[in-house]
Amino acid sequence: MTFAQLTAEAEKTVTATQRKLPVELREKAVALPVAYHDWPSDEILGEEFEPDILGMFVGDPHGMATGDNNAVPAHVLLFLENIYDFAEGDAAVFREEVRITYLHELGHYFGWGEEELEERGLG
Repeated sequence: MTFAQLTAEAEKTVTATQRKLPVELREKAVALPVAYHDWPSDEILGEEFEPDILGMFVGDPHGMATGDNNAVPAHVLLFLENIYDFAEGDAAVFREEVRITYLHELGHYFGWGEEELEERGLG
């Protein structure tokens, strides 16, 4: 699939996922931008992340100021070529992994740590 096709599939999947969220989360989720990238850049990876990372939340969690003087507005990044590689080219697996990765990163936006994400099945 081309990057444009991956992006179209991912956008549809994220929208469908948002529609299934509880109302109290849905409005906040819809307002949070999602950026679709092919691969993570070296700048994004830094020393902290592996090149095969599937997604990332950046910015301050909802309703929290971290004190990091974060100049980046809150948003989710999805790395579609990495997700497609993870899915081994299977479109259904790709869509499911987009859904899971999006929900995982959305959980970070809501301030949920790794333990809470695991408890909610999003680890």
